[in-house]
Amino acid sequence: MSGRKTYLNCAYMSPMLKKVERAGIKGLKIKRSPHKLQPSDFFTGVNNLKRQFGNLINTTDYDRIVLIPSVSYGVGNVTNNIKLKESENVVLIGDQFPSNVYPWMSLTKKYKAKLKFVNKPKNSSKCGFMWNEAVLKSINEKTKVVSMGIVHWADGTIFDLEKIREKTNKVGAMLIVDGTQSIGTMPFDLKKVKPDALICAAYKWLMGPYGFGVAYYGNKFDDGLPIEESWINRKNSEDFSQLINYQEEYGAGSKRYSMGQQSSFINVNMLSAGIKQIQTWGVENIYNYITNITKPCFDMLDKSRVWFEEDEYRASHLFGLRPKKNLEKILKKIKDKNIHISLRGDSIRVSPSVYNKQSDIERLFKCIAENA
Repeated sequence: MSGRKTYLNCAYMSPMLKKVERAGIKGLKIKRSPHKLQPSDFFTGVNNLKRQFGNLINTTDYDRIVLIPSVSYGVGNVTNNIKLKESENVVLIGDQFPSNVYPWMSLTKKYKAKLKFVNKPKNSSKCGFMWNEAVLKSINEKTKVVSMGIVHWADGTIFDLEKIREKTNKVGAMLIVDGTQSIGTMPFDLKKVKPDALICAAYKWLMGPYGFGVAYYGNKFDDGLPIEESWINRKNSEDFSQLINYQEEYGAGSKRYSMGQQSSFINVNMLSAGIKQIQTWGVENIYNYITNITKPCFDMLDKSRVWFEEDEYRASHLFGLRPKKNLEKILKKIKDKNIHISLRGDSIRVSPSVYNKQSDIERLFKCIAENA
């Protein structure tokens, strides 16, 4: 194996920034001196993190932002508050990540409703365009929910969420967005897309820790029931002296949907440090940089031998390359060169970030081009 390591796998897990590591250690050390810990400390870091994430997605409605341990938890809060009729359907994208599938499988099974998967077209040309068109056509008056990513997690196909939101509004359906593979590196504007819920794991493009995440819930969930009843989510929970004066009311906005022990000083500190760095760089700058180091490299590939999505529907930070032959040989060559990617189905998933250079992409593309 070549000594030089090339990591092109941020969609799998981001490397840990040194400042994020230091923030985690600082959070860990808090428990050394619990006598210094004040009730306000359980809320200060959380509230700051909510503001940071809100600014990242362009909303000042911070009370609608909550902390979650996982995407499945965040989607669970959604499915816990949806009732279906047998005649209704839920639309998902084909080969979607399981955390955004299993909750919908359970829900549609419970109500004997239909689960509709919109699969990727088999056409090699205009695939992204056709996939988007198929999603729009699948949404009808019987559609209750559309749940999907901003880009496809396996090959980075971009979905036009503004058009999809327009169609869901027309038929009265909800739009639930999994932003795990986009938020933090690809520009996203909550005010333009207006999803009913946005759910993100922290350990990829948000540069945060594993086992933590952030979600936004819109007003359709204002009177809902959370999957967990945590004391800290109730009204006036900041006053520790009055906690046994049990409250019927939840806290403001979507606070009811936050996880128990949300104040985890390690996780909150780490994710806050990660998002702070993202904001310092600027999401548009991040995405433009990744575009600049990836886009020129596609000229190295012969599209008759290696499939890849057209520019308009191909994310820069996450994309799939599908050799039409010699896949096993190519994967061995990639491994021998100490290049780290993921295989999703029959596609080589490539996901560079700010720590990569154009030469990193060229190393991979050369390896594929010479063996395809």
